[in-house]
Amino acid sequence: MCSAVHNHSPASAGNVAVEFGELLSGCAVFDLSSRAKISLTGGDRVRWLNGMITNNVRDLAVSTGVYAFLLNPQGHILGDLYAFQRGDSILIDTDQAQVDKLLATFDHYIIMDDVEVADRSQQLTSIGVAGPKSRAMLLAAGLEFAELEPLHFVDTVWQGIPLTVARSDNLSVESYELWLARDWYTKAWDALTRTGCKVVSAAAVELLRIACGIPRYGQDIRERDLPQETEQQRALHFSKGCYIGQEIVERIRSRGNVHRKFTGFEVHGLLPAPGSKIQAEGKDVGEVTSSASLPEAAGDHSVALGYIRREIAIPGKELHAGDARLSVATLPFTQYRGEKSAKD
Repeated sequence: MCSAVHNHSPASAGNVAVEFGELLSGCAVFDLSSRAKISLTGGDRVRWLNGMITNNVRDLAVSTGVYAFLLNPQGHILGDLYAFQRGDSILIDTDQAQVDKLLATFDHYIIMDDVEVADRSQQLTSIGVAGPKSRAMLLAAGLEFAELEPLHFVDTVWQGIPLTVARSDNLSVESYELWLARDWYTKAWDALTRTGCKVVSAAAVELLRIACGIPRYGQDIRERDLPQETEQQRALHFSKGCYIGQEIVERIRSRGNVHRKFTGFEVHGLLPAPGSKIQAEGKDVGEVTSSASLPEAAGDHSVALGYIRREIAIPGKELHAGDARLSVATLPFTQYRGEKSAKD
């Protein structure tokens, strides 16, 4: 089920290079109404969800969250999500495109459990704020909150608006989400834009995602992929006990072998489209899942994300995708790691 989209982000790509620069060096605000919110209540919610997803919900402290996968019994990825412990409920945050599948899977596995699942996406929405100056700008605007660790959150009231401030788990660029009732969206958006945070488009946010090497479900992570192939170790917990698909995940861990891995590529030549085959010595060894030209002062820098056979995923290894030459790169792409460390 799709929610109404707020038309506050720039309608066109505009000057995406300037917007991208704001995300890397300033403070940017962007619409996140494409994110869905699902609430879990009931006395069995923690035990039940812990048996459903790949990460540890049982030991989550109040006001903290985890990233996790939902698997099928064969260990393939049905979706990804964040689970946040609110004390009296668990809040699931995921992309709107995944909601129907997640809700159907949840419904299938709730049998005699005291668990109520409610799609809150028509009531709750999100605004994103990112960039190294983001917290300073929010504080200057009167939105006071203690420094937050990644995936920690706090409830507060700002300019009469009840909202939750949540720190994202993007370790490359400081990022926050504001969760609030849809009725308060316009007031909060207008207040944020008055702080000096620059409004940026979805296109600029997508460039940041690729620059930071963050896979998107449905594009970089598909149902045919296995958890360890995605390189998202942050989604997995190996001592929490049983969950759907856990036997496959444990078998891969104990044997130490998956044949493919998610990684980055520097691109020289024409940017390969998602789905392009990656070749070594004329043989298919992988595929591109995302690609982008990242704006830099010295000119556009072409990069890609995708999968490659593990034994040749050596940084600097040269490959081909169509007419383009690729070289295996470490994620996140090194120049953005360097820019961040230079500012710290």
